[in-house]
Amino acid sequence: MPWLTVLLVSLAYLSALFAIAHWADRRAAAGHSVIASPTVYALSLGVYCTTWTFYGSVGRAASQGIGFLPIYLGPTLTMLLAPLLMRKILRIAKTQRITSIADFIASRYGRSPLLGWLVALTAVAGVTPYIALQLKAVAVSFDALTGSFSGDDSPFLDTGFAVAAAMALFAMVFGTRQIDAAEHHPGMVAAVAFESLVKLVAFLAVGGFVVWGLHGGLEGLFADTAARPDIQALFAAEPALGDGAWATSMLLAAAAILCLPRQFQVMVIENVEERHLNRALWLFPLYMLLINLFVLPVAVSGLLRFGGDTDPDLFVIALPLSSGMDALALLAFLGGLSAAAGMIVVESVALSTMVCNDLVMPALLRLRPPALERSADLSRLLLAIRRAAIVVILLLGYVYFRVAGSAYALVSIGLISFAAVAQFAPALIGGLYWQGATRRGALAGLVGGALVWTHTLLLPSFARSGWLPASFIESGPWGIASLRPYALFGLEGFDPLTHALFWSALVNIGLYIALSLTDRPDSAQQAQAVAFVAVFEQSEPLEPPADWQGVASVGDLARVVARFLGPQRAEAAFAGADPAAPAGPERLRVAERLLAGAIGGASARVALASAVPGGAVGTAELLRMLDETSHVIAHSRQLEEKTAALERATDALRAANERLTELDRLKDEFLSTVTHELRTPLTAIRALTEILHDDPGLDPAQRHEFLGVVIAESERLTRLINQLLDMAKIEAGAVEWSIAAIDPAAALEQAAASTAGLFQERGITLETALDGALDGPLPPVLGDHDRLVQVAVNLLSNAAKFAPPGSRVTLSARIAGDSLRVAVSDGGPGIAPEHHAAVFDRFRQVGDPMTDKPAGTGLGLAICKRIVEHLGGRIGVVSASGAGATFWFTIPLADSAPRSRTAP
Repeated sequence: MPWLTVLLVSLAYLSALFAIAHWADRRAAAGHSVIASPTVYALSLGVYCTTWTFYGSVGRAASQGIGFLPIYLGPTLTMLLAPLLMRKILRIAKTQRITSIADFIASRYGRSPLLGWLVALTAVAGVTPYIALQLKAVAVSFDALTGSFSGDDSPFLDTGFAVAAAMALFAMVFGTRQIDAAEHHPGMVAAVAFESLVKLVAFLAVGGFVVWGLHGGLEGLFADTAARPDIQALFAAEPALGDGAWATSMLLAAAAILCLPRQFQVMVIENVEERHLNRALWLFPLYMLLINLFVLPVAVSGLLRFGGDTDPDLFVIALPLSSGMDALALLAFLGGLSAAAGMIVVESVALSTMVCNDLVMPALLRLRPPALERSADLSRLLLAIRRAAIVVILLLGYVYFRVAGSAYALVSIGLISFAAVAQFAPALIGGLYWQGATRRGALAGLVGGALVWTHTLLLPSFARSGWLPASFIESGPWGIASLRPYALFGLEGFDPLTHALFWSALVNIGLYIALSLTDRPDSAQQAQAVAFVAVFEQSEPLEPPADWQGVASVGDLARVVARFLGPQRAEAAFAGADPAAPAGPERLRVAERLLAGAIGGASARVALASAVPGGAVGTAELLRMLDETSHVIAHSRQLEEKTAALERATDALRAANERLTELDRLKDEFLSTVTHELRTPLTAIRALTEILHDDPGLDPAQRHEFLGVVIAESERLTRLINQLLDMAKIEAGAVEWSIAAIDPAAALEQAAASTAGLFQERGITLETALDGALDGPLPPVLGDHDRLVQVAVNLLSNAAKFAPPGSRVTLSARIAGDSLRVAVSDGGPGIAPEHHAAVFDRFRQVGDPMTDKPAGTGLGLAICKRIVEHLGGRIGVVSASGAGATFWFTIPLADSAPRSRTAP
């Protein structure tokens, strides 16, 4: 394909990205930001899928089969923890006005400038190979598409250099437009989200063409590989699981999704609302699944067609080209260009923020050059530093691409960077949950891990490229065999990446834990530890002590803020305050938070030290006062938490006391009711028996009537005593249960037969509907036959008492999920909603027991509730005043397997 055509299409595409970014910035300025969409946020996370995914995954799959998957399984597993881990990071970043991952880690450990400097330096060194990977991928794909190899003739005017220059321009225009690095970049995020869609569509188009256009479907592809056992083996797990590379790659990828500067930028810094994370939890893993859907088919097809004559990393472009599909090959190239552009832009913006805030500005604030002291507005200097840092970072990536990039495949270069940023994970994750972690522990762990990474991965990459002697790998530095980078201290048998991860993690985590356990953090570290670990439990800090004797005035703080953020932000921050008034710790904290968003938390403290005029108090003294203020606020927060806990305990005790008082009242009421109920039948029995005893000549008909009343009252008395005994046994756990699979229809029909006389006596019609299962009789339930009959009899007896003569009572049963739902409906006076729960309490009856108390003791429903709950069911009532009542209960089916339908 003519190189001029490819160049013009590429320039048109990059121009479209500029237009999208410009449009997004204008909408944000008008108050309609596109990054307010959770979908845009989730798509922007697709910046994780770089040219490594677009080209390198196919190359890895061509040699290791499904061995390319761990790079995407790791982030997927991390997203499963996102509701706990990422939500905490997002909340902390918003509270602390974090600007980068270096600022995050430095702020956690007492806003340590040294720790921020170390993280920034490690990030630049570690990500430089990754940027080189993108430049290499674009350069070789351009050459493959056009058939040109201009890079060999003019090493400083090649495709890689042109891409670096274009991406530097884009990053400077849309990534460094405002001073506050904690603010969002809507133009950049919108362009990255668009690029995520482009590379997804491009890869799916190539994959679809390969599977259905070249092989007629997956069946045809499998058939074509039937004669190639070496290629068929790629579909199995053996090549991928043969060593520790699978687990190593997955662990590194899981850490990278948190620790890569670009991922931290889009996932944390560019997040506008925490709830956007909810959509990213499923959309980002789905995106990774889709973009990797055809990786293995493309790799297999490339091996079938080209064998070993073509670089597997270029199969995505080579397959359409060899089939005459030039337009599809060009689309694939644009997809790869999108993957590279998104990564380079976001990475360079994130790294430039760290270079400015954690490397350059701390040095300038400490050296205090005269030109810096004379300047009243440093905002332009901050932007200039960040833009210069972007240029330098991309030049470093280009140089690494030229120096060492040719010695590695794309995936291998990316894994070197993953291993570098993984050194941040112990200090990052440990600082979120371990309040005892200290600055010295984090520093020692990071230094140790970074040195091991440099020795075992970075320096060997230069040796393999010829920039260091080959003996460095074979014999170790200075011929010391125990220091061989791929067999450190004699540990052999692992692939280089697993070997490097083992030693770097051992040193990093070991030093981090050991020094933290033996160290005592100062007040600044303690305050920040509380702020990070307990971020969800914190409320707004209390007002600082009124007797704090600040030296800086409000005007001093306003001048410092104006130097870095401009006069308008300073005026808005201290509006209405007397410039000559003492600043006090509260305004000092406000100024610190504002500066932290522009130059990072560590540099903000150093900048505030310059607010004290005439050297009235030194930098160290001011920082000490800031630390003390932080400690006081942290202590106040802890006191607030303890006070809130005591209040909750007091409320619980008060509620318990009220409940005991209510139960005592109910007990008295119950005893009064029971006494009355016992006295009534006993009085009737005694009176009638005395009449029978004193008058032997009583008329036989009347004698028979009196004996009938005595028998009825005796039965009533027996029922009352039996209910009391049942309640006592249930409460004591002394009831003998016979739990088995039983026929519910038989139990319910027995209950209906037992109560039929009551309904007939009162002129009430009892209907039963016990065929609720539409495909046959009711299925067996797991329960106690006698107890089920007891519950049904109680509910039916209550219905007979309250239903008016001539009305209708219905006993029904139907399947509800994995339970049987039994209901008794009547047309009685109903029960008000506020009494629905009370009717099931023991000792409780609806209404005043001395006036409108219904017949009974108030124990029947309480006994029913305990029986049903013991059988694993629930009981309730649906009713309203004057509208009848439906008492229902459920009991589990004997077959607990899920059913295909639920009866209406």
